[in-house]
Amino acid sequence: MKNILSILTVLALAAAAQAGCGKTATSEGTLKSFDSEKKELVVTVKGKDSTIAVTPETKGAEGLKDLVGKAVKVEASVHDKAKALSVAAGAEAPKGDEPKKKKKKNA
Repeated sequence: MKNILSILTVLALAAAAQAGCGKTATSEGTLKSFDSEKKELVVTVKGKDSTIAVTPETKGAEGLKDLVGKAVKVEASVHDKAKALSVAAGAEAPKGDEPKKKKKKNA
């Protein structure tokens, strides 16, 4: 939890310092669904769903129907994370935070 808060703090400070820089953020997760009528995709990253809009400028949007249920890498602008800049197939679906196993004591 401390690591997540630290990372979020650093990202917030970096985003404020680099406002308008044109940087992108990459999310890796599983493509849960793709709605071709609304041009939206839902990506699950570590158990949380994110809805991202697909625009005509989005690279790799042609084969999204084939990627449903598979690992994807979505690149979006740091300033507008709701619009995808590019979508590509990922290597493997990322694993979420797994519970720690308790050690058994030998008596």
